[in-house]
Amino acid sequence: MTPTETAKRTNSPPLQGRGRGWGLSANILAELKRRAREMRGRPTEPEKRLWSHLANSQLRGLKFRRQEVIGRAIVDFYCPAAKLVVEVDGETHADPARDALRDADLREFGLRVLHVTNADVRDNTEGVAVIADALGNAVDPYPNPSPEREGLVAATTWNLLSVVEATDR
Repeated sequence: MTPTETAKRTNSPPLQGRGRGWGLSANILAELKRRAREMRGRPTEPEKRLWSHLANSQLRGLKFRRQEVIGRAIVDFYCPAAKLVVEVDGETHADPARDALRDADLREFGLRVLHVTNADVRDNTEGVAVIADALGNAVDPYPNPSPEREGLVAATTWNLLSVVEATDR
């Protein structure tokens, strides 16, 4: 039996990778992950449109995840490098009081929450600039290597120069 299966059987919080057990039981966490996977499979039209701008590190080279489980919430988009949550407000965000509580919970994890409306995503593709501004000076700690691998070549050249200089002394 795997540790996760054992945790589900005993209803105790599992040890989650990346330190993200959130204090939830394994059963609740598994259900949230199942729902997030289902939501990724059938996104709304505004989510599809926004994802086309965020996927593959297109926005300022930062990675976004969609339908990410954070605490008891499933957020629409999440940028770990900037600790930014982007919520597309549509039919599921009809209760402002509930959203305010959810946002407060996410802020307790040290995250910032940005809300954009379905209309903004649908009618104003420049609205992505608002997200870019919210990213601030965030830098991806694990940037993707360029297709030309120029970063690897530059690093290797630098290391070789350092070795040559050290042996010349």
